[in-house]
Amino acid sequence: MEQEMEKGKESEEKWVHDTSVDYKGRVPLRASTGVWKASLFVLAIEFSERLSYFGIANNLISYLTKVMHEDLKTAAKNVNYWSGTTTLMPLVGGFIADAYTGRFYMVLFSAFVYLMGLSLLTMSQFIPSIKACNTSICQQPRKVHEVIFYLSLYCIALGTGGYKPCLESFGADQFDDDHLEERKQKMSFFNWWFFGLCFALLLGATVIVYVQDFVSWGVACLAIAIIMAITIIAFCVGKSFYRYRRPEGNPLTPILQVLIAAVRKRNLSCPSNPALLYEVPESERSQGRLLKHTSRLRFLDKAAIIEEKNGERKESPWRLVTVTKVEETKLVLNLVPIWLTSLTVGVCVAQGTTLFVKQAAVTNLKISKNFKIPAASMASVSAVGTIVAVPIYDRIIVPILRKVTGNERGISILKRISIGMTLSVMLMVVAALVEAKRLRMSTKHHTMSVFWLIPQYLILGVGDSFCLVGLQEYFYEEVPDSMRSLGMALYLSVLGVGFFLSSFLIIMVDHLTGKNGKSWIGKDINSSRLDRFYWMLAIINAFVLCLFILVTKRYTYKAVQRRGMDTDCHKIDEVEMVGS
Repeated sequence: MEQEMEKGKESEEKWVHDTSVDYKGRVPLRASTGVWKASLFVLAIEFSERLSYFGIANNLISYLTKVMHEDLKTAAKNVNYWSGTTTLMPLVGGFIADAYTGRFYMVLFSAFVYLMGLSLLTMSQFIPSIKACNTSICQQPRKVHEVIFYLSLYCIALGTGGYKPCLESFGADQFDDDHLEERKQKMSFFNWWFFGLCFALLLGATVIVYVQDFVSWGVACLAIAIIMAITIIAFCVGKSFYRYRRPEGNPLTPILQVLIAAVRKRNLSCPSNPALLYEVPESERSQGRLLKHTSRLRFLDKAAIIEEKNGERKESPWRLVTVTKVEETKLVLNLVPIWLTSLTVGVCVAQGTTLFVKQAAVTNLKISKNFKIPAASMASVSAVGTIVAVPIYDRIIVPILRKVTGNERGISILKRISIGMTLSVMLMVVAALVEAKRLRMSTKHHTMSVFWLIPQYLILGVGDSFCLVGLQEYFYEEVPDSMRSLGMALYLSVLGVGFFLSSFLIIMVDHLTGKNGKSWIGKDINSSRLDRFYWMLAIINAFVLCLFILVTKRYTYKAVQRRGMDTDCHKIDEVEMVGS
């Protein structure tokens, strides 16, 4: 019996027995595939993509106002529209990857589309016939340049659609959930993923933005295009190290089956004993993870009621589904209130690449007689905040909290998000106070030092290390296993909808306050009242935070049944609450 247990442990250590396969379609060998040796290739291509994105996004409002000569409101809306599109397109890419192509091939396809957009953007800066104009200072850009410029931007957005939801989930797939050590490494993976992302933000907001402002946009675009091409090659080189998840078909079909089956059996009564509900037969349990029955949304349990008529069991997938499929549907429905109450996070993030940049542009940007920092480079302060906060949280705070709470994560995912949302309220309050002081100084013809903006950028960065990392982990862990690319797309859609909401708020605030002759968001920042706009965002965020806390108090985490062995070498189901 002891020998049998030893063989079982040896097999668990040697092979990965989840649903993943290696690049030849075989069961992956644990020693030569997955974990950090595979994730580093994924982190490299993510770094280049984020370097490109932040290098463009952080300074885009300056390009639109200085080269394209758009006013502040129009430029801010166009930045938000583009940023929103780049974070909503992943819903399409994530769905296609989960259902048909798999994550690896979707990442590869999207990377080439992204590179095509960068190449087009580079050409728009170098080819004379499609440049903004022939003179060094453009009074009015050519129409052809506008078309090519926006075409390249939205080509990048299209590439992001398949790139972002699949790349992070593909990286997380390299860790086995049923292996204790790999599961702990996976919890750190999301922290270090965001660390790498912010390191890219730091370089994008300093080096790339500096080149854009003091050398040329063309040189900057050429540099990020070359870096992207190199990391695509590196990503392909790592092919033999990856663990792959096969696409499982349309992830929405099982949800529809549950809803339809529950409606068709609406007149039946659920049994008091959940064990009487239909589940995957024991002989078919080798693939995938089962979910434990929960008492939430009891109406959906009717879909798993076993009917027998004339001695025969009815097993149409549109009439009878497993408890696991019912619980997966419950998971998706439980995501909705969390998603809705997280949208204001995206609104706050949007200010970092729009109005915060314009604030910085009218301050004293000189840090010495001979050196002036670009306004968009202030985003590097938020990156520093995150780069410092993530290692402290992962290496110091989490180990301490593990000992105190006995929880693998230290604190639950939703508590981590709520801390980040609290910091978002503080962010808008600080931004409002600083902007009010800047306006008072401007009336006296004094220019505020850019260093006054450091606190709000630092709070933004530290808040992201709690809120955005928490949202990434939540939408990866709490969706059904077959929908993890779509889960990451849902996380990105929080930011995407937040960007569109920011544009909507700008339009509404301008419409309502412009009637009095002094709009809160005017043609230039000194004629605006951004402090009042920030106070409004602080109040909205505080109200939504209260709603979020109420929702989380009633939330039930995914309950996974893990297969294990007891001391007598009998197979048992071990239940784990993921994310709690």
